[in-house]
Amino acid sequence: MSQEKCLGCQEVTEEDLLLQLDGILDDYVGKPGGLIPALQIAQKLFGYLPKSAIKLISKKLSIAYSEVTGVISFYSFFSTVPRGKYMVRVCLGTACYVRGGKEVLSSLQKELEIGVGGTTGDGLFSLDIGRCFGACGLAPVLMVNDDIHQRVKAEKVKELIEFYRDLELTKIKEKAG
Repeated sequence: MSQEKCLGCQEVTEEDLLLQLDGILDDYVGKPGGLIPALQIAQKLFGYLPKSAIKLISKKLSIAYSEVTGVISFYSFFSTVPRGKYMVRVCLGTACYVRGGKEVLSSLQKELEIGVGGTTGDGLFSLDIGRCFGACGLAPVLMVNDDIHQRVKAEKVKELIEFYRDLELTKIKEKAG
């Protein structure tokens, strides 16, 4: 293996990510409404919002730590615990619930062996619920990251999860390649 390839294999540390976030936050200093975009960027960088990133955002934007954590806890999009690579959200809005959303959720919990808010041991999947994804006519609906799956049947959940597991294996093989 060439040295060039090995350099690409090095893992990014939390300190590296904090330095990157610190530079990005310069664009939001003193700007009204900058907190939520800053939190979104931090969550995208880390995969969640670690305490170190929250403290940096609080300090850099001169916003009380308690106010920052209040915003984080208010919006369900934000997470202070690591999430899986694939965030699976099941809609339990009225239309999805009536058309089998609860059964889809139950099937996902069984297949992934986690509860709502949990992450699989391999770090691939996290499971959550949503109240409406704006696709009521296509209910029940679930999202895997930004992919919307419509008219999902509980008995097809295993196939859907296998699709994403296979996708991940393909990515790993291509990297090793």
